[in-house]
This record gives sequence, structure tokens and C-alpha cells, in this order.
Amino acid sequence: MLKITIAIIILGLLIGGAWIGWHYYSILYATDYDQMLAKLYSNTVPVVKSSELKDWKAKQNLTILDTREPNEFGVSQIEGALVVGYDNIDWSKIDPLNPNDTIVVYCSVGYRSERIGEQLLKKGFKQVYNLYGGIFDWVNNGNPVYLANEQTPRVHGYSKSWGKWLTKGEKVYD
Repeated sequence: MLKITIAIIILGLLIGGAWIGWHYYSILYATDYDQMLAKLYSNTVPVVKSSELKDWKAKQNLTILDTREPNEFGVSQIEGALVVGYDNIDWSKIDPLNPNDTIVVYCSVGYRSERIGEQLLKKGFKQVYNLYGGIFDWVNNGNPVYLANEQTPRVHGYSKSWGKWLTKGEKVYD
């Protein structure tokens, strides 16, 4: 009986591991950006499209948080964004924010920002939105990015496997 139990456990681990492997493979090697994002996102944070964010920036007061790492932010960012990071979140920039204000989070494609958005919602922030497709989608739709208050074509591509989704602008890797 112990051998059967062990065999069942091993089989379950193999099947589970194969599913996880296939899931991440299908994300990295997807051929359509929207399909890749559909597999990547948990849909736990409402999204805002690039075109909507452009309108929001013109019409309302909002806070934009860049959840990429400082080296990525140092290449370019959406105008007015505050870098808070991902691996070591800088809560000193977040804690003073009004939990009733509109906050938009973004990263390269929206995965890391969705994770940070979840944390903001748990902390009591009420109007948190994830920029659909991240800065890649923002730039791919012709929107500007900045470095030191000057527009730049440069965008951190995160890695070559993720950078393939950035179709406009100049990709930069560390």
C-alpha cells in the first residue's frame, strides 16, 4: 500500500510540474500579446488601457507607480511616475498616499504591477488599476516615455524573451 501511495504522489507531482512548465512555456512562447496577458494575469486588479490612462492623466489627479526595479526605471518611465520597485518595495513612497485616490501601477507587461496592486488593495487602497500590457503596451501604442524630464525612445526590455513584446522604441538590456 505504501508503494502505491508513493507512486500516486510522484505521479501527481509529475503531472503538476508538467502543467506548471507548460503554463510558463505557453506564456513565454505565445504569439499574440493579448493571449499571453490573458494567461499571465490573475485579474485580481482592474486594468486600465493605455488610451484610457492617457485621458485620465489629462482629466484627473492620479498617482502612477512604477513597480519595476530602479535599473529599469533608470532607462525610462511614464511621465510623473514614482518608482516603488518590486523585489524591495519602497513603502515610504506609498504610505503617504491617500487610500481614496486613483492609483495606477505598471511594470513591463503588467504581471509584477498586478502583484503590487493586490498588496495595495489589501492595505485599503480603493481605486487601484493595473496598466494593461504595462509600459510595453504604453510605448507600442505610441505614448511617450521620459528620462530626466526629456522624452526618450529607450525602454528597458526586462529580458530578451520578454522584450520581444516591445515592438516600438529602443530596447535596452542590462
